[in-house]
Amino acid sequence: MEKQLLIGIAEAGVMHADPAEFDIDTRFRMVKEAGVFDYYDKTPPVQELHLYRQASHKHGVPMTAGGFYYFLGRDEPLLEWHLRVGKELGAKVHNVQIISEDIDRRPVTDDRVVETYLRAAEVGEETGVTPCFEVHVNMWSEHFGRVRRVAEAVEARGVKFNMTLDHSHVIFKIDNPEAQEVQGMRADVEAGRLELDPFKPGSVCQQWIDAGYVRHAHARSAVPNGPPNVWMNGADGKPGRAIQYPFIRPKPGEWHSDWDESRLEPWKEVVRQMLRHHAQASDSPVATISTEFIPFPDYGGGAKYSIFENSVACAQWLRATWNEIKVAAPARAVEAAS
Repeated sequence: MEKQLLIGIAEAGVMHADPAEFDIDTRFRMVKEAGVFDYYDKTPPVQELHLYRQASHKHGVPMTAGGFYYFLGRDEPLLEWHLRVGKELGAKVHNVQIISEDIDRRPVTDDRVVETYLRAAEVGEETGVTPCFEVHVNMWSEHFGRVRRVAEAVEARGVKFNMTLDHSHVIFKIDNPEAQEVQGMRADVEAGRLELDPFKPGSVCQQWIDAGYVRHAHARSAVPNGPPNVWMNGADGKPGRAIQYPFIRPKPGEWHSDWDESRLEPWKEVVRQMLRHHAQASDSPVATISTEFIPFPDYGGGAKYSIFENSVACAQWLRATWNEIKVAAPARAVEAAS
């Protein structure tokens, strides 16, 4: 049976340059008419559930994925509720962002992440919605070495660990010592205990892929040590971090910096690694990839280019790349066996 891979779009990417320019129904219509997306990625607020169900049914665009962020010590019931609501919406995966500090501003330990994961996995078994813990800035996983520690602790309990791979958060830290400082990760990078470059052996993304942790992915292009977002400041008053680099060339005046397509290659290589693994491994858990070009300070906030057009172009590239890799996979298998 042919391997499946569903490509969707996060709701925040269904916009051009103004986050408020389209209503819910229009967004679903745009996603349907684009002709490149299999699903819509969103966990709606309770007061809008009926609007999302209505638009999903009207336009024939399923809500296969969702996600949210959580402060431990307060939001565990919200995570459980989201998994149960996901079942009602037809979701298969739920992206889970665990903030690096709990509601009392204490650093979240690996043990608490493991405990939270195990409970979420239990609810996921009941609902059929798989919780996928994300690699992300400002989250417990921003020190990338923690991901494997938590995964191994979870799987030592006999439970499969599933993650969301958003490797833009890895790529932008390459050659970026300041960004590596968070949670003391820079020391591990400089000592060779963590390799961020996907073209080098033992890179963290390749390790997660090979271990079979990646169930869900977010596709938002980024480049090593990219230009800060001087068009929108973060909460600290500084220009946003460079965790979004346009996938297609911006027109004059649409972006604050020069654009060089070749700089996207490290980001693209991780996607290829994931898709090659999915094509070749009989037990690959990869199921869904959501484009996630977004308009916030650390991403594309303030930009004049169309976030939706970048989302569509990225989805087209994902689908073409997957089709190429699927075709090549049997030939590689024969070569490996001979």
